[in-house]
Amino acid sequence: MKIAAYSYDEYVHLVKSFHGSLAPGLVIGGFIVDLALKNLPEGEFFDAICETSVCLPDAVQLLTPCTIGNGWLKVFDLGRFAVTLYEKEKGKGIRVYLDTEKLKSWPEFNAWYFKLKPKKEQDFELLMSQIKEAGPSVLSTQPVCVKPEHTVKRRMGPTAVCPSCGEAYPLRDGTPCLGCQGRAPYVE
Repeated sequence: MKIAAYSYDEYVHLVKSFHGSLAPGLVIGGFIVDLALKNLPEGEFFDAICETSVCLPDAVQLLTPCTIGNGWLKVFDLGRFAVTLYEKEKGKGIRVYLDTEKLKSWPEFNAWYFKLKPKKEQDFELLMSQIKEAGPSVLSTQPVCVKPEHTVKRRMGPTAVCPSCGEAYPLRDGTPCLGCQGRAPYVE
């Protein structure tokens, strides 16, 4: 059993070292990304969209060249456990998602995903064995075309110094910078 270029055990080790613990969502995320990669045309440059901010973006960053930092990974937090890999220019791609109908065959996996049991009542070993055994069998694929406004890479553009805080920021944001416009996540 392989997940992209890794054996299952190598991928689990990678998950632990990257994420800090063995996260079930990141393990199933590996199967999701692997299936998406297998359904992309060979040699195409691609970007990624994650439909959740939980665990799945880490799997994309571990298994593809797409990262939040290079702008090739976008997170649209729709609350769905799905990844789309798509061709950069035209937006044609493949969406892979955790199929809740198929998940019903795996009681501990299903209970974990739907939070039907408190964490302390979950059987972690059983959960991980069901995730491994289920692998890509609990996933479904769907061809998609990403909206054109999401295929254009947003550039930084000209930079200026904010007259309020003195920090550099993209001039496209107006004056002052977004932080000084009240959009910073901090209490004053």
